[in-house]
Amino acid sequence: MTDLPAGEIPAGSSSRTWRRMRRNPAMAIGVTVLTAVVFFALIGPMISPYDPYDTALRMRLKPPSAAHWLGTDSQGRDLATRLMYGARTTLMLGLAGVAFAALTGGAIGLLAAFYKRLDNPLMRLIDVLLSFPSILFGLSLAAMMGPGLHSLILAIGLSIMPGIARISRGAALSVMAQDFMDGGRVIGLPDVTLMRRYLLANAYAPILTYVTLAFGDAVLLAAALGFLGLGLQPPTAELGSIAAEGRSFLFIAPHVSFAASALIFLIVLPVNMLGDTLRDAADRRAS
Repeated sequence: MTDLPAGEIPAGSSSRTWRRMRRNPAMAIGVTVLTAVVFFALIGPMISPYDPYDTALRMRLKPPSAAHWLGTDSQGRDLATRLMYGARTTLMLGLAGVAFAALTGGAIGLLAAFYKRLDNPLMRLIDVLLSFPSILFGLSLAAMMGPGLHSLILAIGLSIMPGIARISRGAALSVMAQDFMDGGRVIGLPDVTLMRRYLLANAYAPILTYVTLAFGDAVLLAAALGFLGLGLQPPTAELGSIAAEGRSFLFIAPHVSFAASALIFLIVLPVNMLGDTLRDAADRRAS
């Protein structure tokens, strides 16, 4: 960080970071693949001639063909259409979970850094939550709260929130050590103004990077919960539950599980590539 009286990020630094990101081929690959997946999830259902919930048992477990590009599932439903709706559901769960985690974890981290009296109790709570592996913590929460959209989002968000809180606190502490924060207190700026205009404005870069990477974790956790039967319940299309459905037919119809697993991979990989690109660009800017 640069010591600025106004507490703002240096002019042009964001554009330099963006130029560095654009020069990284990983960003082009990540954006292309992720755009294709989002297009598949959002636009695909509008042009698909099949209903994702209409069963046709006489067509069950058919291999890929001209009529069904990815084959059919155990209920005779078009697998490509099911994956379109499943990708939409999984993306929504990941976005909602990471948004909840970013808001709560970011707020906890900023408050802990700004108010010293809150630092110890808040961080000890975060340490307790970090002691549990996120997947086990998410499974426990989902099992206790039961199936359902809101409980699933809450389980995903609470599982990845501690990491965001820890990163937010670390980034905020480095900003709190700058002279402009003390100057703002001296001239009597309200705490809300100091936190929003000065603290968050200078600490957001590492938080954003971690949140981008955490989105991939949220998608994986949503798929894992669906695979284990703790996610959204059938017949709702969700990638984890589609992959779980196909595991019973791996030897006679491997395309069901393979297609769902490949789509999860095509969501998580480009997100991680974008997060790594953003992290590298931010590191070079800070150096």
